Amino acid sequence: MITATEPLRIDDILQQLDRARESGPLKSIVIPPCPQLLTRLQDAMAQAEPDLNEVARIATADVAMSATLLRAANSPVYGVGQPVQTIGQAMNRLGLDQAATVMTAFLARGALRVTAPQLQRFWERSGKRAAAMAFLAERLPGMSPDVAYTYGLFCHVGLPVMAQSLRGYLGTMVEANARIDRSYVQTENANHRTDHAVVGALVARLWRLSPTVTAAIRLHHDLEALQERSADPDINTLVAVGLLAEHLMRRHEGVEPDADWQRHGASALSWLDVSEGDLLTWFDELLESFDSM
Repeated sequence: MITATEPLRIDDILQQLDRARESGPLKSIVIPPCPQLLTRLQDAMAQAEPDLNEVARIATADVAMSATLLRAANSPVYGVGQPVQTIGQAMNRLGLDQAATVMTAFLARGALRVTAPQLQRFWERSGKRAAAMAFLAERLPGMSPDVAYTYGLFCHVGLPVMAQSLRGYLGTMVEANARIDRSYVQTENANHRTDHAVVGALVARLWRLSPTVTAAIRLHHDLEALQERSADPDINTLVAVGLLAEHLMRRHEGVEPDADWQRHGASALSWLDVSEGDLLTWFDELLESFDSM
């Protein structure tokens, strides 16, 4: 098992994931292959000057994905003026980076089907978290909204993968939510010798997400690093913003703050140099976006 006591540099985390995949409990985890269209999209967006025509061809390769782009472009967040009717118009309104994030979310949902009743709102909440993180990133210096969106979307992707791969995992989810004597990931590790943070990072690694996103997914429950400042600063920032986004989502849903926020919320605010007042202002600004989801 990869533990938080090991080095928290990005390269170390990636090497640990590679070793864990070769031996141990991760060998039994079935990771769905990255969709071919997503691989093409990643290659196109990785260019110094992304090929707009290639991105448009990817967008039109799937009718449902095209419809998702049009719906996003005509949503209350972007839908100003006349409704867009073509993929080109949708990409112009959204911008290339945002169009790519919408396509990434669509392709991820298709590749990672969620059928367990305990996860019936998984992709809805993942999209909500991703949108909140992109919003927050625009208000924090030095953060990439696209990287923040990707992290928010894939942060908990280990949950459905474990549900599909491990016998008894759905029972583990019920137990982990009920226990107060240990954390969610401690219960996962007790029952399965791994947890959704490790498995989610492995998905990100095999799907060629950015190393920073992969490492942040791995450490998103090792929140002591925020106070100890022991992790790479970019990892800490993503994890801290993710904690803020989750807190704002739960507030919108009328749910009490979770244990992670109660224990580490102050550290996240301190790391980001954000005040409670900032958080309340951003919550008000996010309401329309949250409601539309």
